[in-house]
Amino acid sequence: MPHASDASPVSLIGEEYEVEVGPVAHGGHCIARTDEGRVLFVRHTLPGEKVIAKVTEGDEDSRYLRADAVRIVEAAKDRIEAPCPFSGPGKCGGCDWQHVKPGAQRRLKGEVIAEQLHRLAGLSPEEAGWDGTVVPAPGDKLPAGEVPAWRTRVQYAVDAEGHAGLRRHRSHDVERVDHCMIAAPGVSELGVEKREWPQLATVEAIAATGSHDRQVVLTPRPGGRLPLVELDKPVSVLRVDERDGSVHRVHGRAFVRERADGRTYRVGGGGFWQVHPQAADTLVKAVMQGLMPRKGETALDLYCGVGLFAGAIAERVGERGAVLGIESSKRAAEDARHNLQDLERVRIEHGKVDQVLARARITETDLIVLDPPRAGAGKQTVRHLASLSPRRIAYVACDPAALARDLKYFQESGYRTRTLRAFDLFPMTHHVECVAILEPAEKRS
Repeated sequence: MPHASDASPVSLIGEEYEVEVGPVAHGGHCIARTDEGRVLFVRHTLPGEKVIAKVTEGDEDSRYLRADAVRIVEAAKDRIEAPCPFSGPGKCGGCDWQHVKPGAQRRLKGEVIAEQLHRLAGLSPEEAGWDGTVVPAPGDKLPAGEVPAWRTRVQYAVDAEGHAGLRRHRSHDVERVDHCMIAAPGVSELGVEKREWPQLATVEAIAATGSHDRQVVLTPRPGGRLPLVELDKPVSVLRVDERDGSVHRVHGRAFVRERADGRTYRVGGGGFWQVHPQAADTLVKAVMQGLMPRKGETALDLYCGVGLFAGAIAERVGERGAVLGIESSKRAAEDARHNLQDLERVRIEHGKVDQVLARARITETDLIVLDPPRAGAGKQTVRHLASLSPRRIAYVACDPAALARDLKYFQESGYRTRTLRAFDLFPMTHHVECVAILEPAEKRS
């Protein structure tokens, strides 16, 4: 007979607790404790509220439980009725803060950044050169109850019946939607939600900001065939190969044209581009203001994508300057070469950052801009970059925890954070974009 200790821990999913809600945490939830001291990560609530929290993940042995606020006993002053009918406990997981006034959303994001800086980098806002604010994108400062339609790329999941929707939080389940409120007009006008998509797993809709280009990227279910695509607007069609994830053109252009800082950029194969229409220009401006490139300087653009920052820097360092961009995606590197082919002072290398830097025998540079993936650059890469003795470094980050960890590594490598700016380029969600400018702790004359 099995011993009692062999029994599986008792699931607490579905249990309800009345709790006082504490501070916001990184990830779109707030922290609360049950009377027995169990930690709950609670979504759909606000600091200071009293709520009934229903457990969605966890058991008796879990370090913490995840939960949804299913009833509000005492509401916070910043709570509003969620404008989106698909937002709320058990529904679409795309947005975290639909129930919060826009200004309060930005304050919550600021609190998360401050907490991550303090906990992971040992920095106060003042020490990071940050005024504590999260700035809305141009045109996004709307009254409570109104939602900016900003998302130029939306990946719809397709349910077993072929209906498009959005995934529920931490789930593969699909919430059918007839309209996503944060989708940009160019996405909404395609009418993806109104059609059936048999034999498909996902449909990604892309509406370029810098042109009228529209694109859908289709991922079939295993063994599935592509349906005939007829949408409300002209659109090019790409297909994801289920075997290796490669993207192939089916109909129309294999790329969309985006525009930023006075240049046009080709973005192929559903590749990466900032999702908010104002994001690319906003970030280029912040990076250039922080770096202040000078004529004749050398620069590195790491994780360079299709060449956004490399192009901006190259325009400013002039013909005597030089820029090396490094990108791990072969398709994006090809696009970057195409986009910057008129700038002879720019070279684009395909590969991992550390490997290319070693292969290219780079020993020093004046400027570095890095825009790493959500996990950050990591200690080894940071140390390598600091060893190149740049005059200034611009770090663009979509995750405040990864940013804070890397800022700590930069401190240990002799660089201090000169300024930090935060931008609300993902309204209604917990995501936030930051630009940190670093310089040597001991400034050279």
